[in-house]
Order: sequence, then C-alpha cells, then structure tokens
Amino acid sequence: MNTRRSARPDAVVLGAGLMGRLLACALAQRGQKVEVFDAGGPDAEHAAARVAAAMLAPLAESAVTELNVVRMGQHALARWPQLIAGLAQPVFLQREGTLVLWHRQDAPEAERFAGQLARTCAALPSLPSARPLDGRGIAALEPALAQRFAQGLYLPDEGQLDNRALLAALAHQMSVLGVTVHWHAPRTPAEVDPGPQAWLFDCRGLGARPQWNGLRGVRGEVARVHAPQVTLSRPTRLVHPRYPLYIAPKPEGVFVIGATEIEADDLSPASVRSTLELLSAAYTVHPGFGEARILELGVQLRPTLPDNLPALRLEASRRMSINGLYRHGFMIAPALLDAAIDVMDQGHSPLAESLGLAVHRSESAT
Repeated sequence: MNTRRSARPDAVVLGAGLMGRLLACALAQRGQKVEVFDAGGPDAEHAAARVAAAMLAPLAESAVTELNVVRMGQHALARWPQLIAGLAQPVFLQREGTLVLWHRQDAPEAERFAGQLARTCAALPSLPSARPLDGRGIAALEPALAQRFAQGLYLPDEGQLDNRALLAALAHQMSVLGVTVHWHAPRTPAEVDPGPQAWLFDCRGLGARPQWNGLRGVRGEVARVHAPQVTLSRPTRLVHPRYPLYIAPKPEGVFVIGATEIEADDLSPASVRSTLELLSAAYTVHPGFGEARILELGVQLRPTLPDNLPALRLEASRRMSINGLYRHGFMIAPALLDAAIDVMDQGHSPLAESLGLAVHRSESAT
C-alpha cells in the first residue's frame, strides 16, 4: 500500500472543470492512479461549467452550430444517464423535451428557426423532429403558459441537468475513487513530469491559451433566480431576433435564465443592459418572474477555438489536450470523454470519426 501511494500516477489531469472531473473519474474507475491540478477549488469557481444552464439540446442548438456538434449532443443524451448513475451523490437530470415559444411579432424569426431545425432533422434522421404546437398544445405541456402564446414547437427527448450538483458530485466521486486533487494549484504542462509511462491530459480551458493558437473567451451572462411561483417544468426557449432567451428550471424553484453571448474577453460584472434584456424577456414568458428573487448574476468566459468547434490534440506520446467546448460543454462533454478514452486505448477513435470530432496530432505524437 505504501509503495502504491508513493508511485508515480498513471495519469495527470490539468484542470478540474467539467471535462477534467469527468476524465479523472473515468480513469480512476478503470483502476488508474490519477492526480489532478486545478487553479480553483471544489466549487469550480473559475470554470464556465459553474455558470452554465447545462441544457442537453442538440436539435435546439442546431440553429447556431454545426451538425457534428449535434451528433455529439445525441451521443451525450444517451451517455449522461449512465455517467450519473455511477456517481455516489444524486444529480437532477430530466429529458422532458424543450419548449420553443415566440411572440407574434417575432414569427418571421421563428419561421427561420423552424426551417433550420427541419434541415437538421433531414440531415440526421435519428433526431426526433420538432412538433408544432398551437395554444392548446402549449397549455397541455405547460399549464402556466395557457393563453400566453399562440404557437410554439416541442422538441422531444431533449433535457437538462443540474450543473452545480453534478460538479459537486464529481468532486465527491474523485475523493471516493482515491484521486489525488491539488486545489488552488495551477500547473502548466511544462511544470508537470508524470513520467514517460503516464498520460498527461490538459483540460484547462482558457488556461491553455499559450498552447492553443486562436483560443479565445466568449463572454456569457446568466441570471439565477428563485421563483417558486413559476411552474415551468422543462427548458423553455424564446425566439427573438436580438436576444434569444432560454429558461432552465432547476430543483427547488431555481431558474437559470440566459444567455448573452458577447465576443469579449471580459470578466467584469454583468451589464445593466444585458440584465434588463434577460429579465424583461423572461417576464414576457411568465409574469411570475417579476416577483422572483435574483440569486446571482453570473459571468464567465467560454473557451472557444477559431472555428467554434471542440477538438482533441495529441501533443506527443501520452500527451493530450482537450479544448474548445464553447457554449456546448454539458451537451458534448461525454462525447469528448469517450473519444479521449478511445484514443488512449487504441491510438485513434472510431467514435470521433463517426461524430466528426477533430483529433489533431502533432509531429511528435505517436
């Protein structure tokens, strides 16, 4: 036992945001000795995942992303229940679909949105198609919205999870599995020497900017409110040409309302303008948000590569970087996790090839 504790790790993970925690738990579950270094603490205060709404909505997101990301989201919808079932602590997860709404004046934008979803389903027939709703159909799904909207769309099977409960459960699972975690201990790849037989995984997000050309932060602002008088039961999206909105209901009357998307590398507090737009749009969906209590106005930067797509990169033998999850972290993280394990085991990933996930190799990688 003492020899095992003093031995070098089988794998070192830099960064303990969503990707780093998932990877550390998966490796430890396989019996590997894992060591993790992170700039923050167990609460993931520096991670974009802490602020995210954690919606699992590949069809809805197809309006703003590429088909390969949609495929990754499909993969994750099946994987998240399996991953969560293996955790010692419970995590809220639902797959009650997504409700898409719009006001009458925004019907042209809604038509464009619906057209994009139809093209996605034509390209990916395995995706359930969006179902048109009239006012009665909306009321049947969400009685609290009866007579407030005349038209909408229902996207079956999409879901969401509780991001903060998941991050906490993953931190606890690392402890259960014996992962050695160094909180508040940032490291670069050059500062770590796990040995030639160990894997080194760089999951630092924006912390890895010196290693990724063009990696940038895209600012997002999200409101968390407590509104026990609002009874929405599934994620709801409001189509709008200027500030599209999502409302994600979490346990105990908490709602995550977001999100602005600003090409700015700026972590200053949320602006008045963004806050007014988010909250006023939510109020038009349900007037009960007017009496909600603001718990937090969160701001975070999403790590984004020049093409807005995620990537794995083999830097050298047993050295891998994972980055560029952008606004889709929870929706695609299981796909990146499974592809990374593939590469680790086989040297390549059939899954990554089937999903269209980029796996780059430097000349020194073998």
